[in-house]
Amino acid sequence: MKKVLLTGGAGFIGSHLAEALLAQGTAVVCYDSFDPYYPRKLKEQNIADCSRNPNFLLVEGDIRDRALLAEVFAHHKFDAVVHLAARAGVRPSLEQPELYAEVNIDATVGLFELCRKSNISKIVFASSSSVYGDRDGGPFRESDNTDRPLSPYGSTKKAGEVVAHVYSHLYGFSIACLRFFTVYGPRQRPDLAIRKFVKKALNDEPIPVFGDGSSRRDYTHVSDIVGGILGALSWVEQSRDRYGVFNLGSHAPVELKQLLTWIEQGVGKPLKIDRLPPQPGDVFQTFADTALAEKELGFRHDVKFEQGLREFIDWMRVKDLS
Repeated sequence: MKKVLLTGGAGFIGSHLAEALLAQGTAVVCYDSFDPYYPRKLKEQNIADCSRNPNFLLVEGDIRDRALLAEVFAHHKFDAVVHLAARAGVRPSLEQPELYAEVNIDATVGLFELCRKSNISKIVFASSSSVYGDRDGGPFRESDNTDRPLSPYGSTKKAGEVVAHVYSHLYGFSIACLRFFTVYGPRQRPDLAIRKFVKKALNDEPIPVFGDGSSRRDYTHVSDIVGGILGALSWVEQSRDRYGVFNLGSHAPVELKQLLTWIEQGVGKPLKIDRLPPQPGDVFQTFADTALAEKELGFRHDVKFEQGLREFIDWMRVKDLS
């Protein structure tokens, strides 16, 4: 039986991926810190089903704790590592750049070093569309210049890609860096826009809208993202000395104004809007070119946003715990 170390496995994307891996018959060691960035009960609910599977093991620990990680590597033989653990969020990174560097860069180097010492060379690394910075036109291609991200968060993800390239070049690692584009769906983090907006709409509270509503995001359903990660795992397993960067997005940006209209339709009542100035670090748009991921990883963006949003609103009515 294959065994995968999944860092950040109790989070939004990680818990969905853990379920998919278990369904394939892969054993999962989930490493998660349950950081108080958002309520612990949400992560516990995320992995409730996984925890009943004998092939799932939860290890609670900080990704910066190399001693604990070393114990995990000593007790398990992993076929691959999926590194999702990170300090997330563009706006909070403006206030805590050093923390973001510690968690997203230093800890990633530490993890890669443990992989090297344990002869584990297959890694999938979660990057972000934030590496592209503020761009006109589109779609964004993996070959585009990414030297000018607008936030500490984006810069740490860019740094992670560069570190991954070095380990692939020097040590024969096979690494796929996946640039996620605005992931949404059941279990989405409570600080992210769609969940925040829907919750406020259902509670008749004002929705904070930064800017004039013309900004655009390439919203991507979590089920499509999971499919891309599974494809990336297959890709890294095919040979050594492989390094690739892949966009995982929907290739269909949606204006903020349109998002609000669809939320209003979904909740069935007018929204209360609190207009605010644009925020530092925010980009005008994200727009993924997914041709490379489709070709190399078999990636598909099957869930149309309007459909996925309706289903998410239904989920929020019943399942929201925040």
